[in-house]
Amino acid sequence: MQLLFSYGTLQQDSVQLANFGRKLVGYKDSLPLYKIDQLRITDPRVLKESGREFHPILQFTGKPGDEVSGTVFELTESEISAADDYEVDDYQRVKATLKSGRICWVYAAANMSKSKV
Repeated sequence: MQLLFSYGTLQQDSVQLANFGRKLVGYKDSLPLYKIDQLRITDPRVLKESGREFHPILQFTGKPGDEVSGTVFELTESEISAADDYEVDDYQRVKATLKSGRICWVYAAANMSKSKV
């Protein structure tokens, strides 16, 4: 199983059912050194599944006071692939270290240069 930190639409039951065929069970955690920006979504499939035109997107800041709250989910390899398919090209999946110390995948702005583990 893979850990995935979700701070946006992957926490929605409708998005989980559409992409994974099940509701995920997770636990709360937070991601330090990041902030949330907004991204306008134009992909028809993602718009339909999320019901939202604007989605949050992580930006790495490196600032100690910045922190994003979310939920950690355990996903199979095929579910991670499904999540990759759901996220538009403005996102990239990178490894990051949560406040709890756990290392997990996060979807962050694709303009990031490297993982922040």
